[in-house]
Amino acid sequence: MSIVLSAWDWLHMLGHFLSLSLMAVGGAIATAPDMHRYLVEQQHWITDEQFRASMALAQAAPGPNLLFIPLMGWHVGINSAGAAAGTWTIWGWGLLGVGTSTLGMLLPSTTLTLLAARWSHQNRERLGVRAFKAGMAPIVIGLLGATGWILSNAQGSARDNAPLWLLTILVTVLVWRTRIHLLWLLALGGLLGWLGFV
Repeated sequence: MSIVLSAWDWLHMLGHFLSLSLMAVGGAIATAPDMHRYLVEQQHWITDEQFRASMALAQAAPGPNLLFIPLMGWHVGINSAGAAAGTWTIWGWGLLGVGTSTLGMLLPSTTLTLLAARWSHQNRERLGVRAFKAGMAPIVIGLLGATGWILSNAQGSARDNAPLWLLTILVTVLVWRTRIHLLWLLALGGLLGWLGFV
């Protein structure tokens, strides 16, 4: 895929990631549906396959799940380098994409988190602070559910993914009602996927 990005496009991407950063309640993964809408559907800067590959690689790699953000920036950068560009040109554009997306995602949320954590720790007994924390839980759950919906429907219809949805419901109940460690359930899901059941 080859695209042409102007300086304005790079600034627009930075601004979009800056705004997404402030909506990353529950982690950066909660912003994946809007990233898909912006990068794949609206701007056509990356393909759906590149989006899904970035998500899958970041989730499979050790470390923070935030890794999908620089990977998407990398894809935007190498797509903007053009097919005929040399190796160093591709690397340069890829690194520009990585830097733009990562800086945009980390700067506002890190600053806001630092300031809010200091303030809320000093005022943790106030009713408003406790109500805010309790009210954020359903928002985080909804954003994570939207992310799961986008990622699962990229592979087909809900009917095609019935085994996946049944496994998701089963694991959710097991995590909620038992003391089975989450890593065992993740390993089981990986094994079922590898064997082709989901």
